[in-house]
Amino acid sequence: MSTAPDSLLDLLQLLDLEQIERDIFRGTSRSALVPRVFGGQVAAQALVAAGRTVPADRTAHSLHSYFLRMGDPGAPIVYSVDRIRDGRSFTTRRVVAVQHGQPIFHLSASFQTYEEGLEHQADMPPAPDPETLPTAAEMLPRYADRFSDPGVVDRLIEARAAVDLRYVDAPPFGTVGEPREPRSQVWFRTNGKLADDPLLHVCMATYVSDMTLLDSVLLAHGRGGWAVGDVVGASLDHAMWFHRPFRADEWLLYDQESPSASGGRGLGQARIYTQDGRLAITVIQEGVIRVPRGH
Repeated sequence: MSTAPDSLLDLLQLLDLEQIERDIFRGTSRSALVPRVFGGQVAAQALVAAGRTVPADRTAHSLHSYFLRMGDPGAPIVYSVDRIRDGRSFTTRRVVAVQHGQPIFHLSASFQTYEEGLEHQADMPPAPDPETLPTAAEMLPRYADRFSDPGVVDRLIEARAAVDLRYVDAPPFGTVGEPREPRSQVWFRTNGKLADDPLLHVCMATYVSDMTLLDSVLLAHGRGGWAVGDVVGASLDHAMWFHRPFRADEWLLYDQESPSASGGRGLGQARIYTQDGRLAITVIQEGVIRVPRGH
C-alpha cells in the first residue's frame, strides 16, 4: 500500500473496522461537510462488515440499503451482521448499523463465486481524458463566491483529499440559477495505490458513489446544493450492482443522470466505467431534496 498519502491512509483506517464479536464490528467516523455521518462512509463500512464474514473466493455483486436515521459523527457505529444464506454459489448478508441504541442504516449484500456466463454491456459514453481536467484543489476555489461560508472550499477539499475527483463539466454550485440537462460526469480514483483486495476496491467505490450521485437532480433545477444552501436533503436509499472487476485506484468514469424528481425526492442513476470502457458498476439512489423557504 505504498505511495498512499496521509488522507488515503486515514480513509483506509476508517474502513478497517474493529471486530468485537464473531459477527459484530465497530467503526468510527470522520468529519463531514454537514453535522452528520457521511452516507458513503456508513455504506462502505457496512459492506466491509458483511465482507469480513464471507469466504475470500466470493466477491460482492450487489447491495441494497436504506438510510434510517441521521448518524452522529461523534459516536462509534456498531455493525451487526446476520448470515442470511450460504449457498453453493451465492452468499447473502444483512447488516444493521446502530448508534445510541437505534438503527441508523440497513444493508443487504450478496456475494458470488466467479463463473462464466453471457456477456454484453452498455457502451461507455464519450468523456474527456481525466488528466486534462482540473483537480478539486484547482477547481473549487473558482467558486468560492458561491458559498456564504468562506470555509466551505477548504472543507470540501479536505473531505475529498483521499480521492482524486474531477468534474467533466461545472458542478451544480458552478451554475446556480441556470437549469441544465440532468446529467453529470466525474472521473475518480484514490489518491494512492491500494492493496490487491477486491473487497477493498468495492468498498472504496461504494464510499465515493455517494459524493455526487444527486448532482444531476440539482442541475435540472439550477440548484447549487447543500453547501450553497438553496436545498436541504439527505440520502434515502442506495443500491449498487458490481458487474466486472475494477480497481478504485485507477480512473473510473461516473456517468450520472436523474430521470425524475417529485414529492420532495430526487432519483439519481449512474453507470461507472473503467477507463478502457468496461461497465463495472450500476448505481441508483433516491434522496430527500427540499427547497428552503425563501429559495
